[in-house]
This record gives sequence, C-alpha cells and structure tokens, in this order.
Amino acid sequence: MPSFRKLLSVGLFSAALGSSFASAHTPYIAPATFDPLFQGWVTMDASFADAFFIPEVVFDNSEFHVIDPAGVKSAPLTVERLKTRAVVEHQLKEKGTYRFSTGVRHGAIFRTYEQNGERKSLRDPNEALPEGAKLLDHFQSVTLAESYITLGAPNENALKPYGKGLEVVPVSHPNDVYEGEKFRVQVQFDGKPLADQSVQIFPTYVGKDGHAKAILDVKTDSKGFADLALPKAATYLLQTRYRHAAPKGAEAPQYSYTYTLSFEVGKQ
Repeated sequence: MPSFRKLLSVGLFSAALGSSFASAHTPYIAPATFDPLFQGWVTMDASFADAFFIPEVVFDNSEFHVIDPAGVKSAPLTVERLKTRAVVEHQLKEKGTYRFSTGVRHGAIFRTYEQNGERKSLRDPNEALPEGAKLLDHFQSVTLAESYITLGAPNENALKPYGKGLEVVPVSHPNDVYEGEKFRVQVQFDGKPLADQSVQIFPTYVGKDGHAKAILDVKTDSKGFADLALPKAATYLLQTRYRHAAPKGAEAPQYSYTYTLSFEVGKQ
C-alpha cells in the first residue's frame, strides 16, 4: 500500500498543475459543526482529501492559529496530528467571529520534464535531471486553509486580510450567508486584487468516481470580486489556486498557491 507521504506528494503535484486536477488532495480545515458546542468548544479537522470532508492525509508542517473577535492572533488550545488528519480544539469565550487557520504550509518541490517524448516528474530537489531531459516546470506547493465560526452575533475584525500571499477576503460575512443570497468575496495576492481568477465551490458529497466535483466555477472581475450563488443550504468548500514567481532565495523558481475556505449556507 502506498505511504501517506507518497499519496500526499502525488496529490499535491496533481493539484498544483491546474484546475483539471481541482479535486486531487485539496487542503481543508472544517468544523464538526458551525454552531459552537457546549461552553463554546469548537472541534476542527484539517487534512488533504479528494472528497470533502473525508480526511486522507494529515495537514502538517505549519503553525495553526486562531484570530479572535478582537483581531488578536493566538495558537489553538489543542492541535493533535493523527495519520489522516489534524484535530484542532479551541474554546470560544468572547462573542463574535473567530478565524481558524492551518497557517501557510510550504510543501513539496516538483519538477516535470520531458525525455524521449515522455513526461515524468521528480520530487527530490537534489536529484539531477536525466541526461537529455528538458525541464518543463519547477515549483513548490504553498497551501492555506481556513474557516470562520461565530459565537453570538457576527463581527468583522477576524475577517481583515493578511496582505500577503494568496487569500480570499469575505465581503459578505461567511457566517451570515443564506440560500437565495450571493456570497461575495474578493481574491487578493500580496494585498492586491486578482482579476480573472477562478473561484471554485465544492459540495460535501462525492461523485460516482469517489471524487468531489466543483458545482460552481466563477471568475473574479477586474477588481478581484466574485459573487457566488449557492444553490441550497449546505456546507461547501471554496477553492482558488494561483501560480506566481517565488521570492528571492526560495527553493523553487515558482510557488503554486492553494487557498481554501469551508463555510456554511443557512436556510432562510
């Protein structure tokens, strides 16, 4: 049986190649329920998966954090890393909206090359290309998954953008979206709007082949905004991906960014 690490490598490689692999081992963090439990306790799973929210490979090598209703960032009370998922527990004490995040994860480095008309890939950055091979692509995966939970009435301090990397900034409050309404978001990169950027929505069920398929794929406008019309009350995963030159000194010339947001659409 392939190891979890190998499955993650294959999945992230497929994911980073583009939208045609949109369901392949996508990162997520999602709560057991969007309603805080007894005494404000929240439990989250963080994983890489083909279908949502069915954990397959643990989300590791990052620093999980919570931003509270005052906008203050801290570590969750508990983070337990298992084989297929990380379990996050935190107690909400103040009323308002909390932002749960996996933190940015710098993952595997991939190179694709062509040799004798056949395409192959390498994951080990220290392994030399075969003689006569033509390098086609060279990048590192960078992933971030988030979700919001509100205790009492929602507020917006936790929604403020980081201003760094790929992120989806909610315009509509993510804990105040109802069927028949549009969920308005803005996609940003390093604090600037991303125009013509694909935003996909996945349901929490799978197709006959065992993979989740996007039910919505919307392009952002010239100012990075997208209006997402959700068909019914349910839990969804939003995903967007973006390729950009890596900063100076990085281990690969390009970063392949993936950002996801789990959220719930309520009944009217």
